[in-house]
Amino acid sequence: MKNKELIRAIKFTLFSISAGAIELILFTILDSFTDFSYWACYLPALVASVIWNFTLNRNFTFKSASNIPVAMTKVLLFYLIFTPSSTIFGNFLAESLHWNGTIVTLINMVLNFVLEFVYDRFFVFGKSIDTRKTKK
Repeated sequence: MKNKELIRAIKFTLFSISAGAIELILFTILDSFTDFSYWACYLPALVASVIWNFTLNRNFTFKSASNIPVAMTKVLLFYLIFTPSSTIFGNFLAESLHWNGTIVTLINMVLNFVLEFVYDRFFVFGKSIDTRKTKK
């Protein structure tokens, strides 16, 4: 059981890194080639990474057969709190304190990674972990 949780944490980390790459690339493109403020670059990048991360982790990390709309609603609840908080925090650091937007985004990504793993593991997929049947 302990080994299974370690493998689950490693998978979550790897998928989160791929989602982070998507977020960072999209943020950088928007930040570099538009005059958008921090939040206008951050929000679409965050949404793209959340959809990617949810899909991969539901299928491969937590192997959940849970109802997709219910699971997505639970994730939406997380992001209804995380997104405004991280956007306001990030915008304050980037616009008011003149921190580098990429560094601010990386800080938000680390916070997101830690908080979302705990939230997904115990709330979103907690009772449905390893319920998805795989083809052999």
